[in-house]
Amino acid sequence: MTDELLGLVVVDKPAGPTSHDVVGAIRRAFGLRRVGHAGTLDPPATGVLLVGVGRATRLLRFLEATTKHYDGTFLLGATTSTLDATGDVTATFDMAAVTEDRVIAAAHELVGHLDQVPPMVSAIHHEGKRLHELARQGVEVVRTPRPVHVEHFEVAPVGSGRWSFRVECSAGTYVRSLVDDLGRALGGGAHLTSLRRTRVGEFSIDEAHGLDAICDGSHSPRELLRSPRSMVEHLGVVTVDHDAAVALVRGGKPRITGAVPRAGQVAVCDEAGDLVAVAVLGPDGLLRPEVVIATGTHGDED
Repeated sequence: MTDELLGLVVVDKPAGPTSHDVVGAIRRAFGLRRVGHAGTLDPPATGVLLVGVGRATRLLRFLEATTKHYDGTFLLGATTSTLDATGDVTATFDMAAVTEDRVIAAAHELVGHLDQVPPMVSAIHHEGKRLHELARQGVEVVRTPRPVHVEHFEVAPVGSGRWSFRVECSAGTYVRSLVDDLGRALGGGAHLTSLRRTRVGEFSIDEAHGLDAICDGSHSPRELLRSPRSMVEHLGVVTVDHDAAVALVRGGKPRITGAVPRAGQVAVCDEAGDLVAVAVLGPDGLLRPEVVIATGTHGDED
């Protein structure tokens, strides 16, 4: 069990491939079938894509809800069918008179809790089909607004109707829709022209590996992997002794000793600091396992 390849690769996704393409490339490079990703990036987008390897794919769901950071650009004065530069222009607007102060103020109004309508080019399912599949067929359906939170939306002009921006937002936020909403709030339209994700939770672009560097064989998979523990540390960590770790691996509900630090989901680690499981810690001190990873030798106990 200790030789099993599992953990997280922080990828700097290039423009062009889909997130699924990136997963496929890493499957081939690592010689593994069990590879998955958290938080899809569209083909034109670049930046941080979190890819789980081996049994660590079971932890990806705990990364889905983390905060995302983006840098990008948009064009004021035109809307497109896809809300970004890959689509057909659907309308143009003379927005030369819109001042910098107005754009900044409109962006500020989009900070906070919002009810956002998912775009038709999203991967959300509708009656068994993804919205982007329906969009390619020329079908548009009514979408239910979803609550999102925008923590920060900063914009700056770069000339000729083009603007740069920086966004910090909750999971599930569609940046292209945020840009579209901004254009409409200014009495015209806008569309996304570039997008780069610079951070997902605690994982930043500074620690990401380019896809070519991952796949060219210059690094062993183990050199590229972050530990399973790093994927769930944001939940809070509870350390247990060997007997409790073994009990968790076997599906038991051990009780932690001492005061309960915080009820709720926690990362449970053994005394060596390795992740054993993600569990729900009750106010009674009982640990109820949700996902067992069992790094180390806990799963080999008789």
